[in-house]
Amino acid sequence: MKPEEILQKLKDMLSELFEIPPEKVTPEAKLFEELGLDSIDAVDLVIKLQQLTGRRIAPEDFKSVRTVGDVLECIQRLLTTNEAAQA
Repeated sequence: MKPEEILQKLKDMLSELFEIPPEKVTPEAKLFEELGLDSIDAVDLVIKLQQLTGRRIAPEDFKSVRTVGDVLECIQRLLTTNEAAQA
């Protein structure tokens, strides 16, 4: 999946789950301060991301996530790991 596709899926996901306007979802947007997510929302997001990637996200992998860009990097890392495991 290309970064643009991942960003679009993330925009759709955040809009659907948390009613965040898609135009506010940019790589620089801060999840907690700007988009208003809380710790419960973060858990819901992790569950959705696991469904998207088909991979388990370890809590330590997500602790440093602060921005939408951080989430994108996490997803790309999981997808890359998944592709390498299938090769």
